Amino acid sequence: MKLASFVVAGRDGYGIVSGNGVIDAARRLGPAYPTLRSVLAAGALPRLQALAGETPDHGFDEISFALPVPDPGKIICIGRNYRGHLAEAGAKLPEKSSVFIRTLESFVPHDGAMVRPRASSDYDYEGELCLVIGTTTRHVARADALAHIAGYTCMNEACLRDFQINHSLTVGK
Repeated sequence: MKLASFVVAGRDGYGIVSGNGVIDAARRLGPAYPTLRSVLAAGALPRLQALAGETPDHGFDEISFALPVPDPGKIICIGRNYRGHLAEAGAKLPEKSSVFIRTLESFVPHDGAMVRPRASSDYDYEGELCLVIGTTTRHVARADALAHIAGYTCMNEACLRDFQINHSLTVGK
């Protein structure tokens, strides 16, 4: 099942991608689940899945895509974890994960414009796999980790390499 958040006729929505459109789950599930995040946090994905066979309410030409989860609690990233990318930079796999935080404002949705700031001349990109954690978690055993993943999305992560080298990973994102 493919999920999406979107704006239609000035209203925020979310739903299921189906054919050439979306099933408007926000409208169908009502105020109890105003956002996709609220569905995930409540463990209500089965309510959303029950709508999967319905006819789409809006064509892609009627909506503007939003970020998959436009109101995340936090965005935590793991850097320097791809051997091929490290080899390009002449670096080695670190002993410990490189963790950094991204701000919501540093992302653009599907079909959004990625703009290189004038202050940098070293604009680069990386394909990333993003895991959406749907429920509050803490001290999760490795064996139970996958049960907390609500979904996956891919991302074209733009980076300012010169800022990453001269300042920090976070500033370069």
